[in-house]
Amino acid sequence: AVKTTDFREKKREKRTGATILFVVDASGSMGAKRRMRAVKGAVKSLLSEAYQKRDKVGVIAFRGNGAEVLLNITGSLDLAQKCMQTLSTGGKTPLADGLYKAEALLKAERIRTPDAIQYMVLISDGKTNISLCSESPFNDAIYVAERIGHSEVNTMVLDTENSYIKFGFAKKLS
Repeated sequence: AVKTTDFREKKREKRTGATILFVVDASGSMGAKRRMRAVKGAVKSLLSEAYQKRDKVGVIAFRGNGAEVLLNITGSLDLAQKCMQTLSTGGKTPLADGLYKAEALLKAERIRTPDAIQYMVLISDGKTNISLCSESPFNDAIYVAERIGHSEVNTMVLDTENSYIKFGFAKKLS
């Protein structure tokens, strides 16, 4: 006699990938004390780990008067590594604009791949001097960071401040 407990059904689990967006401070303060070299090394190791897991990555850099999407969300490790190698430093720090563009890029990616887990890795000392819409650049950055914090994006802040006097701006952002 065949019972209902004798039946087996093959179920496939859908693999949910991750989307990792690196938001990198490329201002003049990052060029000092070889900080950018350390940042590139950290991002390179994170990129190789993401490639092994078949995750998608993207890179946004902010410096000068605004932020720029250096690499749209992609699965190509080679493109991401080339992007990081050519990243130069200098200029002012438009942190709020970098966070704003990161939020927009992740929102668009969420529409394309709604099942993917999203991560944003901010690499900065948190010092900002270009505002987005108010007179206080840091308050603008906090405002956008709070909006990202209330979304479905998992965030990580890597503080690059390594001077004797610590201001703790990156800690406040996190």
